[in-house]
Amino acid sequence: MSVEVPPLFAGLCDDAAVFPPGNLPLADAVPAYGRHEAAAYAPMVGAFVLAAKDLERLAPIADNLAPRSFRLSLTVPLHQVAAAVAYVDEIAPARLESVEVALPDDAASAEVVPFLKRALGDRAVPVYIELPRDERRAELVNALSGTGFMAKLRTGGVSADLYPDETELAAAVASLTAAGVPFKATAGLHHALRNTDPQTKFEQHGFLNLFTATGAALDGAEEEELAELLADRDGTRVADRVRTLSPEVRNTFRSFGTCSVTEPVEELAGLGLIDTRLTEDLA
Repeated sequence: MSVEVPPLFAGLCDDAAVFPPGNLPLADAVPAYGRHEAAAYAPMVGAFVLAAKDLERLAPIADNLAPRSFRLSLTVPLHQVAAAVAYVDEIAPARLESVEVALPDDAASAEVVPFLKRALGDRAVPVYIELPRDERRAELVNALSGTGFMAKLRTGGVSADLYPDETELAAAVASLTAAGVPFKATAGLHHALRNTDPQTKFEQHGFLNLFTATGAALDGAEEEELAELLADRDGTRVADRVRTLSPEVRNTFRSFGTCSVTEPVEELAGLGLIDTRLTEDLA
């Protein structure tokens, strides 16, 4: 008998195994993604995240896969979007699920949406634009509102300065929910709960904390409360809050990239939020 994945966690974990700190070689990451898609926890697995510069390397590795079976989320600089999307079409196994756009430092917020509309033409594909952590952020959030384009929040990285603190992240979540702009998150969400990495000593956000903060923001909570939710390290308390969330939260918090798809599965099971039978393929 199959085990159901709660709707709150369906398609939650985008496979970013080739990115730091995982850095799994692409030749290993592609078949590993196939194993994830065949596992009991497969309904939790989102797209495979790949940088556009690595598309040429993907083609021969994936050439034995069925046509349009390899779900791909492509990270690409703004001015390379049109060429990268066209290249994906030439890779027979690839099926473009979404595009994640990085902005150059000199990109003006007001120009981003018009540029992407021209670059994509009639192509209907979900697009996430990474929000800059500077004065352009508020203007870009306003520019995205009502357009169908979404946001991407960077929640960590390879150095401490890439991690926004809970106050900054709370402000971002509040502004996006107020503007009705869905978002995904990338980097740094290595665990379900807020934690201090024992090796780097970086303060890392938990993906469940981000869930609860998003839910609270949708209910009209102030930024101070959102920051408190993001900072909470109590697993029982956070899990209890998650149990009260409507699956509609996923209309706002769409997914997050993780370099280890199996770790979120294990931790959700450990907190009693998913059936432990979903972890049987992890043994």
